[in-house]
Amino acid sequence: MEVSQIKRWIIGGPLSSDQIAHERIPKWKALAVLSSDALSSVAYATEEILIPLTLFGATLGAGGSGAILWSIPIGFAIVALLVIITASYQQTISAYPQGGGAYTVAKENLGASAGLIAGASLLIDYVLTVSVSVASGVENIASAFPDVSGHKVFIDVVVIVLITLFNLRGVKESASVFALPTYFFIFSFIIMFVVAGFKAMNGDIPVVTPVIGGPMTAVPFFLILRAFASGCSALTGVEAISNGIPIFRSPSQRNAKITMIWMSVILGSFFIGMTVLAHLFSIIPSESETVVSLLSRKVFGDSFMYYTVQVATALILLLAANTSYADFPRLASLMARDRYLPRQLASLGDKLVFSNGILGLSLSAILMIVVFGGETHNLIPLYAVGVFLSFTLSQSGMVVHHWKLREPKWQRGMIINATGALTTLTVLLVIAGTKFIHGAWMIVLAIPMFVTFFYQIHKHYVAAARQLTYANEKEVDWHIPERHVAIIPISGVHAGVIKAVKYAKSIATEVRACTVDLDPRMTENLREVWKYKVPDVELIVLSSPYRSVFVPLVGYIDQVKNSCPDQFITIIIPEFITRRWYHQFLHNQTAFFLYAYLRRKRGIVVTSVRYHLR
Repeated sequence: MEVSQIKRWIIGGPLSSDQIAHERIPKWKALAVLSSDALSSVAYATEEILIPLTLFGATLGAGGSGAILWSIPIGFAIVALLVIITASYQQTISAYPQGGGAYTVAKENLGASAGLIAGASLLIDYVLTVSVSVASGVENIASAFPDVSGHKVFIDVVVIVLITLFNLRGVKESASVFALPTYFFIFSFIIMFVVAGFKAMNGDIPVVTPVIGGPMTAVPFFLILRAFASGCSALTGVEAISNGIPIFRSPSQRNAKITMIWMSVILGSFFIGMTVLAHLFSIIPSESETVVSLLSRKVFGDSFMYYTVQVATALILLLAANTSYADFPRLASLMARDRYLPRQLASLGDKLVFSNGILGLSLSAILMIVVFGGETHNLIPLYAVGVFLSFTLSQSGMVVHHWKLREPKWQRGMIINATGALTTLTVLLVIAGTKFIHGAWMIVLAIPMFVTFFYQIHKHYVAAARQLTYANEKEVDWHIPERHVAIIPISGVHAGVIKAVKYAKSIATEVRACTVDLDPRMTENLREVWKYKVPDVELIVLSSPYRSVFVPLVGYIDQVKNSCPDQFITIIIPEFITRRWYHQFLHNQTAFFLYAYLRRKRGIVVTSVRYHLR
């Protein structure tokens, strides 16, 4: 089976460019594709709040149980922040229907540097989203099935590969696949919340501590800030809808706004529901079992519904990575068009998706999984810094946008975005300060490194364009050199060599063949055959006392080039192509290495004449 056939079998047949409008998706599918990241954070955000509070309470003994009660006000503060961010991004969707989110807004209103900082933050965040989501999903599976704990990294990698393959098949097709697990998660959690509330009110499950009137232990302010910063991981992925407006069906802006409100309502309700129930039933985070598993076990016992919730949670966490696969390639393509990333990332693939961006995201996420051992708690400290930095730059850019254009109701919009900018900046400082020594320093260092990398790419493209254009030239020099030497490296005389000689004669004024003397007897036989078969082409025999083929060939080519520096030298490599691609590995690869070396030489053209074996 050929490589192209394998590709078609895996990702399907190509789509024509005029089908791009049919690849757009309705709101209910977009909610599944673009909100799975945000919704999946319900599975671990409450746990991240409880971990520092629980550890502090444990140091105080029995008198420290009230420390966990702080999770309630912290949870409500995060939901209030969600409302502010949602209102702010509604303004962004209205102003920038082409998508691009924080990168586009910051670049157009705050300058290229601010845009690149936002772009770097988002790209890093998308990679971490895939890593954290998949790692957390596998950890949930391990909570219910402990036997898989020792194979987490391997399972993580397999899941990323599968998600990659689905996304390479196209937006519409992947959305259909990922919609079912998202709604399965939503409905299973609604059932858990309803049953938990019903049992709590009827006394079927003893409520350990009341939400109102319970004793709150005095907790250090820094610890509250740290718990708040960890819980803000619930807000990762909120901006995804504003970045992915182009994938919505028309009217795309209106549909994106409605979908974002749906997402915020579901996320806020589920997050605060998890936080309150975890307190009511005195859920204490465990290294071997997640908070979702502990809570659902108390609500359902070891019944079928317990395993249903675990499966639903694992699926949404595993597929939350799909949000990044919707946004990372699109953002990378925008930056590539602006010449801040390799131009290969700007091109649509066979299935009208940015295939190179999808593959780049997958490789980066796999690297993160391997480096950090697939542990969610090792990855979470890296997570929220980039998110809130992009939030802050986006909303600050929107403030400038309103001030510059002063469209109808611009004052209202500016107040909303200014509130969002100040709030997210405050949260950013809290997160960076409380998580710095726990891993956030890596992101603080990585972002300026990425920005420098972007500028270097841009500098290269600008310099290349300047040198390649004739716009500043008065006239083009069309003088054609009178002499054109073609050199054909050979090791014997066969049909492929004769074909190469014919081609050389058709383009060059002077043709030379050269061979390296590795065996005097074989070389003498070659001379005799050459005189008989190709009498009108000179054969140059190069000595090689150290039995190297490459060095004498390169030396001779350099010598010819130095003798006629202003002329073209064409190296014609006879190359035969085997019927099966894997047979090619059985033959010498001198041609490949020679081409790789000579392509960097000025004034030398390297080409190959292929002879296909039957």
